[in-house]
Amino acid sequence: MLRTEKVGVVTSDKMDKTLTVQVETRVPHPRYRKLIKKRAKFYAHDEQGAARVGDLVRIELTRPLSKLKCWQLVEILKKKE
Repeated sequence: MLRTEKVGVVTSDKMDKTLTVQVETRVPHPRYRKLIKKRAKFYAHDEQGAARVGDLVRIELTRPLSKLKCWQLVEILKKKE
């Protein structure tokens, strides 16, 4: 089964084993066709607590782990320097 994956930036790691990831997509405006940035916030499970604020991460869809959390950290693509 293919799982949905998204790439985004960690905006918060203050919770225990949970990250807040902001994913930015560029979509054309319905009428004017200019590209607009849309942002969405996802809560992701991070078992080891490896990711930090500013890291670029890949998350995948999983079963619901809590009320808001149904994503899981797959890998850290780029560490913040």
